[in-house]
Amino acid sequence: MIDLWFVIIAFLWTGYFVLEGFDFGVGMLAPIVSRNAEEQRQSLQTIGPVWDGNEVWLITAVGAMFAAFPAWYAGVFSAFYLPVTLVLVGLIVRGVGLEWRGKVADPRWCDLGIVVGSALPAFLWGAVFADLLYDSLPAALAGGAFTLAVCLLHGAVFLALKTTGPVRRRARVVALAAGGVTIPVAVVALSSLGSLPALAAMAALAAATALIWRRREGWAFAATAGAIVLTTLAVFMELRLQPLPGLTLAEAASGPYTLTMLSWIGLIALPFVLVYQGWTYWVFRKRVRVEMTPPESVQVAGSR
Repeated sequence: MIDLWFVIIAFLWTGYFVLEGFDFGVGMLAPIVSRNAEEQRQSLQTIGPVWDGNEVWLITAVGAMFAAFPAWYAGVFSAFYLPVTLVLVGLIVRGVGLEWRGKVADPRWCDLGIVVGSALPAFLWGAVFADLLYDSLPAALAGGAFTLAVCLLHGAVFLALKTTGPVRRRARVVALAAGGVTIPVAVVALSSLGSLPALAAMAALAAATALIWRRREGWAFAATAGAIVLTTLAVFMELRLQPLPGLTLAEAASGPYTLTMLSWIGLIALPFVLVYQGWTYWVFRKRVRVEMTPPESVQVAGSR
């Protein structure tokens, strides 16, 4: 039961990083790939129907840690109180920016909030997990730089996949540039793990860059998503051995009765979450065009 819930928590964090990864990338890149208000709306509308649903994965992952491994939860979130607080601030600022940019006369401050609120979590989550593994400031900075670069690449590929016209062309250019930065950063950040998933993640990032060069946006997005999955797998393989210094999973876990009740709850709730998310992405699967985003529909978070 302990191993099962560790796998479930790893799965939830993986889903969060894959889905919020392109959210963060789009938020940071929208002003770069857009040249006017219409293109800015087009860029942000690619994540409009899904960004808040993607954050549910974070809530679920943290809640599962709290219930299944309370000692691990307490150790992580007390040791990294400041960066986790900054993550929450970033998510709040980003959410306010997305909600309010269609309701104010001058949305520039909202756009700035979206950029900052996307960049902070993208960097800090990588720094937190790297420091959790190695307890080292250089490792934390390398981890943060890696996740920031991966989110930029993931978001650029997503923009190329979901838009048309000039935004799509600029997104491909940005994706190629981001790939050129991400690959060497990945070598620095992941080589110390030395596991097969970490090596495969580096290969997936290289494949994504090659695929975007060939204008295969769908396959490139699959490659960046695969790189995130493999990286998270490599990280949690290390955490499986020692989630915190001096603490084993067995010592961090809740009692058998609690884990059994959680398993029944998860068995009932998790399929509904997966079906709902899958349905949402299916409904909003088409590319976003400028003519699809008139000014009155720019309430990004509520335009479902």
